[in-house]
Amino acid sequence: MNRNVVLWILAVAITLASAVYQRATGPTYPMKGKTSLGGMEIKYGLERSHGGDDDHPVSIKIPDHSINGVLSYKRYKIDESWTQIQMNHDGDYLKAYLPHQPPAGKLQYNIYLVQGNNAVRIPEYTDVVIRFKGAVPNMVLIPHIFCMFMAMLVSTRAGMQALISDQKLKTYALWTIAFLFAGGFILGPLMQKYAFGDYWTGFPFGFDLTDNKTLIASIGWFIAAIAVFRDRRPRLFVIGAAVLMMIIFLIPHSALGSELNYSTMKVEQSN
Repeated sequence: MNRNVVLWILAVAITLASAVYQRATGPTYPMKGKTSLGGMEIKYGLERSHGGDDDHPVSIKIPDHSINGVLSYKRYKIDESWTQIQMNHDGDYLKAYLPHQPPAGKLQYNIYLVQGNNAVRIPEYTDVVIRFKGAVPNMVLIPHIFCMFMAMLVSTRAGMQALISDQKLKTYALWTIAFLFAGGFILGPLMQKYAFGDYWTGFPFGFDLTDNKTLIASIGWFIAAIAVFRDRRPRLFVIGAAVLMMIIFLIPHSALGSELNYSTMKVEQSN
């Protein structure tokens, strides 16, 4: 197997690993865990993101119908009483629904499972915070994910190449910028508009971390491209841009994202 193939395989592995890490550590990744009640182990995965204009179903697999549940929720960061809903058995699942919220609206919720005189809280010590958003069409979502993944992949491959030689650095730089532009500045704003009503909430209009990550990564690669085409320490700048992009895209997905202020009913950035 030649070196070029090995480097591409390594770049794919690194990109996949970073994408999984970024997603799994983000605030929209389901909260997973397990508890036990009546001698039965109960596993759960509670969603922290909902797209569309319908209510959000909350369900836990519990085949034992002697176990009942209560879903409690309230609007996030609002001083109000908790609403409690009796969960219903639906086959092997206990299920109830959180009411739909405006785009970027958040609810915090938890579940109490009861069997006779025994009860457990899910999660045990905290609440789940779920953010609602508008539905994003697959024709926008899928190309966006593809372009951002390819930008990260080519950037990583370019950094590896720059450690060895300056061959193909111009090609890698152009492809990285092209994927970043398409994914981050065309498809990204379209996703943001569908989900939260605004095309861009990063600098200079706001502090959305996802938008700002894309902006910083693009600036880094723009500077690297100038260095490459002017033959001014191109390898050093490419390595710097690749490392910068790797660090930026390891930041959890959707951190400091859009959040509805229920007091003003305006979408702001979370903190």
